[in-house]
Amino acid sequence: MIGGGGASTLELSTAWLEWLVLGTGHELMLFASVGILLMGLDDLLFDALWLTTRRRRSALFPNTAPIDGRFAIFVPAWDEAAELPAMLRRTIAAWQGEDFRLYVGCYPNDAATLFAVSPLVARDSRLRLVIGSREGPTTKGDNLNRLWAALGEDERAERMRFAAVVLHDAEDHVHADELRLYRRHLGADAMVQIPVVPLIRRTERWIGGHYADEFAEAHGKELAVRSALGLPLPSAGVGCALTRSALALLAIERGGEPFRCDSLTEDYEVGMLIGAYGLGTRFVDTVGPAGERIVSRGAFPGKIEKAVVQKSRWIAGIALAGWDHLGWPGSRRDEAGLSASRAWCARWMLWRDRRAPLAALILLAAYAGVIVMALGFAGQAFLGWEEIVISDGMRLLLSFNLLLLCWRLGMRGHFTARWYGLGEAIVALPRAFFANLIAILAARRAVVLYWRMLRSGEVVWDKTDHPRSEAIHEDAFVRRTAR
Repeated sequence: MIGGGGASTLELSTAWLEWLVLGTGHELMLFASVGILLMGLDDLLFDALWLTTRRRRSALFPNTAPIDGRFAIFVPAWDEAAELPAMLRRTIAAWQGEDFRLYVGCYPNDAATLFAVSPLVARDSRLRLVIGSREGPTTKGDNLNRLWAALGEDERAERMRFAAVVLHDAEDHVHADELRLYRRHLGADAMVQIPVVPLIRRTERWIGGHYADEFAEAHGKELAVRSALGLPLPSAGVGCALTRSALALLAIERGGEPFRCDSLTEDYEVGMLIGAYGLGTRFVDTVGPAGERIVSRGAFPGKIEKAVVQKSRWIAGIALAGWDHLGWPGSRRDEAGLSASRAWCARWMLWRDRRAPLAALILLAAYAGVIVMALGFAGQAFLGWEEIVISDGMRLLLSFNLLLLCWRLGMRGHFTARWYGLGEAIVALPRAFFANLIAILAARRAVVLYWRMLRSGEVVWDKTDHPRSEAIHEDAFVRRTAR
């Protein structure tokens, strides 16, 4: 009897476990399948839009006259002693003969960076070191506003006016023809963005390389479509030029400071606001006289923990806080004249920018569902659980999602191949798993980060460390003509 009672207890416990595993697996897979279907259809519709607007995308220079005057280059810096001096030397060498002044924003408590750049500043009058009164790190927007104030001081002292402001980071590799491209296009538009091309380090290609895949698709498709449709264009914060008048307009609205100090993605918001005012924003993917694409190259994190920190800042700033700061098209008074079709297109683009937390939740449910269903099949094989029955509707849904997945991976491989060649395109397919893992972890951290911002009311520059640019193997970058 004891043995029989033990067997009954075991059967009861496994029955509860069977009910829990199979029920949970079914609900997770249903939620994930429906979510993947909706996200996949959204992407498929955008891909169709990309295909239909190909003829409208042109890299030709506009008919307007190029703008004259000096350019101001803004480079905010915190704890950049290892990278910044090399970036300044590269930039000065690349832009010989150009009329520019490079403003470097540092903090009084960042002695290492100050000592690293001071000798360069002392030798070259085109470099202007701006040391703020507040100890760092504050936010990147606060740092940029101090550079804007320094620009105004120089204009008043020298009785001149800058033509435009170019944004770059301390790890960037600028292109020799970049400023000439800006001069031509800023005659017609208030903001110009060129492609950002992450450098791939061979030893960190599985984590750092996923940035290459994402930027290749985002800047090869997303920004190209928005530019072709004349929709507000987000700034990437690097490889971006804005007319001084456009920044002055934002400064008027914000009490003299064009960049939000309480934002983690102030660059993204600047581009969207300029477009909301009805000013032209354009994405330009073209080649220079030597046949090389005019792009901004830079290093990105190659460790998973650093990538999660950076991605969580983007998600918190764009998908969560960006909702508070920007609202939706048509919600601002100065957007009252926005046509209904453009407003809906702009809302769609903002939805795509802000869907990252939901996409991460769907991915988490999908991976968890696969694991739980695998436990169900194991219980079926070893514990005699009931056979898992998949309905015809679920089979159809899974089959369609599989087709969407193949299409999605094919598109990613296509854009990676355009920028980096066939070898990296092949690696991009399994690398999508690491991209999904980082997205899930970053979304979780972004929610926590946003919650802390709401509770404390404080926003701090959540800076990520980048690998040394000199250590990155650049032969993975394939220079191609614009398409």
